[in-house]
Amino acid sequence: MLLPTLLDIEASGFGRGSYPIEIGLARADGSRCAFLIQPPREWTHWDPKAELLHGISRARLVREGRPPVEVVRWLNDELAAAGIAYSDSWGYDNTWLSLLFDQAGMLPRFRLEALRRILSEAQTECWARIKARIAEQHDIRRHRAGDDARLLQLTYKATLNVE
Repeated sequence: MLLPTLLDIEASGFGRGSYPIEIGLARADGSRCAFLIQPPREWTHWDPKAELLHGISRARLVREGRPPVEVVRWLNDELAAAGIAYSDSWGYDNTWLSLLFDQAGMLPRFRLEALRRILSEAQTECWARIKARIAEQHDIRRHRAGDDARLLQLTYKATLNVE
């Protein structure tokens, strides 16, 4: 069974000046991947509270992150065929994704949609409960992009047959 591709982004903080620092995918076949993003010099916003959540330091991004253009090429290569990925935080993730593509000087070859667009009413009603159970069962580390994307995908699969 092929599942929807889920995308998640961790960021330097929320609101004005924030930017993407990690992007993760849970692919249709259930595999997942994630990349840290090396911030360009002009991306200076840093919220220590966000760092407490995701546990990624700015120094680590500078040291281990990939340049935005490399991450954008990877995203286009990964997602062009499917043409679509879903996010549970579309408002934030779409903004950060747009910033990333703008920085790279490229256009996405896919679109990002809100996950809620493909959820039934029954799925929506039990979502939070099942998501919490799955996170615990699978010992998923929250607030890391690859793990969060996989958690969303597992939750989607677990809620498919609820009535």
